[in-house]
Amino acid sequence: MEAASVWVVKVGSSLVTQDGRGLNSEQIGAWVSDIVELIGQGIRVILVSSGAVAEGMARLGLEHRPKSIAQLQAAAAIGQMGLIQHYQTSFDQHGVKTAQVLLTHADLRARDRYLNARNTLTNLLALGVVPIVNENDTVVTDEIRFGDNDTLAALVANLIDAKKLVLLTDQIGLFERDPRVDPKANMITSIAASDASLDNVAGVGGKWGRGGMISKVKAARIAARSGCQTSICSGSEPHILRSILSGASPGTVIHADKPVLGARKQWLASLPISGTLTIDAGAVRALIDDGKSLLAVGITEVQGAFAQGELVLCLDDRGVEICRGLTNYTSAELMRVKGKNSNAIETELGYLVDEEVIHRDDLWLVG
Repeated sequence: MEAASVWVVKVGSSLVTQDGRGLNSEQIGAWVSDIVELIGQGIRVILVSSGAVAEGMARLGLEHRPKSIAQLQAAAAIGQMGLIQHYQTSFDQHGVKTAQVLLTHADLRARDRYLNARNTLTNLLALGVVPIVNENDTVVTDEIRFGDNDTLAALVANLIDAKKLVLLTDQIGLFERDPRVDPKANMITSIAASDASLDNVAGVGGKWGRGGMISKVKAARIAARSGCQTSICSGSEPHILRSILSGASPGTVIHADKPVLGARKQWLASLPISGTLTIDAGAVRALIDDGKSLLAVGITEVQGAFAQGELVLCLDDRGVEICRGLTNYTSAELMRVKGKNSNAIETELGYLVDEEVIHRDDLWLVG
């Protein structure tokens, strides 16, 4: 599957469920029609759809989003049935087959499951099927949930090397400031993913979803790791996907402007951070200038409790992020061997797992 032929389209809860009043049949039909048009033009599409929890709330007659995980999971289980059934019925009218794909962060954390998810999605696309992806809300907990489907969509874009990520929202685009607070705020039409001004974008999720403009900026930056361009635009605008396909640039376009990470580095970048290592200037030079692995001698501080094989963040002595990588040692072990030469590790611990704390192949340099 050529990267240029794959788009990931994400639609938010407020759009799908008419701000929690129930599934928006007319709007869903319009998106489906546009996606069928994209398919006809040679574009393969993965649809990431929010709305299961909101639809479950509507079916249960709940006016406020539940706060407990158990209640959210119950609402998701109820709502997911109606959501997928509705999409399938809409696509059936065009003779297009669909497949439901539910993911958790754990599915992308383990390398074998990550590759299996990639293979499944790639094969579904090759068969002309539209995968409809959602977070598996019925089993996730606060510790492993993606947090919002914007992030999930971006990770899926990385997973299958998509060319385009489209985040359909109830806003026309990304603004310099929150337009609800400052009506004179200007919309950003085009910007680079690395532009620091994006850090100042405000906005939190509505009561029906978990996202917001902050999560969309985060998602765009995640997608940029694989060279994927992101469009943030109104899902209510007629034929919005066709407009993007025709070359128009509605809403805000966030461009990938840094070298594309390799497949393994993209996977590393998607993992949750389990702890932090502070490293000295010598280790920083060895990592950045010499392309070396991280050794225990360069570690000055260990924070957090983490196991062998988990992802840790490496900071310099000023707190600036240098890299992330998979540690060969636990936090308890590193507390004992930090600052020591590799040949002293076995003496201190009574065994040697590896001479490197983080091997170069398991390390991603940031920036």
